[in-house]
Amino acid sequence: MDTPHNQAAHQGPLNQAVVEVDSPERMQELGRRLAKLLRPGDLVMLTGELGAGKTTLTRGLGEGLGVRGAVTSPTFVIARVHPSLVDGPPLVHVDAYRLGGGLEEMEDLDLDVSLPDSVVVVEWGDGKVEELTDDRLHVLIHRVVGDTDDDRRTVVLHGVGTRWADEDLALA
Repeated sequence: MDTPHNQAAHQGPLNQAVVEVDSPERMQELGRRLAKLLRPGDLVMLTGELGAGKTTLTRGLGEGLGVRGAVTSPTFVIARVHPSLVDGPPLVHVDAYRLGGGLEEMEDLDLDVSLPDSVVVVEWGDGKVEELTDDRLHVLIHRVVGDTDDDRRTVVLHGVGTRWADEDLALA
């Protein structure tokens, strides 16, 4: 399996930053800060174990983008569209966990149609949505595994492609 670094070798520049987060509130704040970097056409892939904080981060993205509606896990509806309340891009929040196939199954969601005008956030998108664009922000969330109440997370931001080459991810 390709690591994000190996993928970047095939698809252009890679920009990386590491952020330590110690609570769900800090994860949501990270999302609000990341939202300031996002613009229409951006694809954000979220990777992490169950309970890592993917939806919490997306909730912060939604707040930062000023979108309508509570951002909750779209596991059972696969995708939710949150229109902007501030004349910005809508947020399309996708949970690809239950989708077994690759891009073929994702094509049924018409993400390629939504992508140019929206910020598309895909949880569990590894191996499923990379072909939508050469430019994406891949967010890997690592947490302590096992039965623990530890809220610490290490969040690795990988900006892949020319869109992210000069973006200062450390600002997040």
